[in-house]
Amino acid sequence: MPQPVWADNDSVGSDHSTRRQHVRVVGFDQAGRDALTGLARDVREMLFELVHYRELLYQMTLRDLLLRYKQTVMGFGWAIFMPLVNTAVFSVIFTRVAPIKTPVPYPVYAFCGLLFWNFFASSLRFSVASLTGNTNLVTKVYFPREIFPFSAVFVCLIDTLVGAIVLAVVMLYYRIGVGLPLLFFPVVLIVHVAFTAALGLLLAMANLFFRDVKYLFEVVLTVWMFVSSVLYPVELLGGRLATVMRLNPMTPILDAYRSVLLLGRLPDPVSFGFVSAVSFTLLLVCWLAFHRAEFRFAENI
Repeated sequence: MPQPVWADNDSVGSDHSTRRQHVRVVGFDQAGRDALTGLARDVREMLFELVHYRELLYQMTLRDLLLRYKQTVMGFGWAIFMPLVNTAVFSVIFTRVAPIKTPVPYPVYAFCGLLFWNFFASSLRFSVASLTGNTNLVTKVYFPREIFPFSAVFVCLIDTLVGAIVLAVVMLYYRIGVGLPLLFFPVVLIVHVAFTAALGLLLAMANLFFRDVKYLFEVVLTVWMFVSSVLYPVELLGGRLATVMRLNPMTPILDAYRSVLLLGRLPDPVSFGFVSAVSFTLLLVCWLAFHRAEFRFAENI
């Protein structure tokens, strides 16, 4: 008569635990693959739509550019006038009242910082209301909604490039020469545009769902300017404020502009490399979040 075989309780429990662990691992791997597949699909769709609607992006940028200066006497002159006025004011303060030492004459140092800061600030100001200011288009016609904040950034970029002509004249007046590092200027500009576009997408989407954003944004932007190296070098400060300024992505970007334009050298590879990685990663994350929330825009506007 065959003897019954008694299973060891410990071995049975161990087998069940192993199977459960195996199921959890397989489920986790499958979820990870599904997430990556969905991410790749969304990125392809975002890029395809941007290419497909590139003519609309061009037309929207042209429309906003013409509307901005319609019935104005100075036209593009306003893109130059404000940085010049601010430079004059801060030059008096930081050369006569509270002198500070800068590697180049202060007026050209300040104008360079203000010119590219104004691109950043103006882009965000127009981006934050880009969806709520185009209600009819958002609710009635389908196209990728990221065209609105992107258009705001491109319009301000054109203003900045016009202002760069004045910067060249100011550099010529102060006899500041340029060298081969000037060839790196487009790279700095691309990183700056990527960082600005990322925040533009985020603010446009946030302001659509929470209308308080546009008011809070102005306060944050004012403080942000003074914790960036717009008007003075980070080296003049110490303690926690200097640390905050160095961690602020706008400081390496503005320093990179001054390096390639005014100082004739390449940007610091560590700080600029870090801010470049942050800018493109942030652009991908914000663009993806914007794209996935698009279907809710019409019902919240």
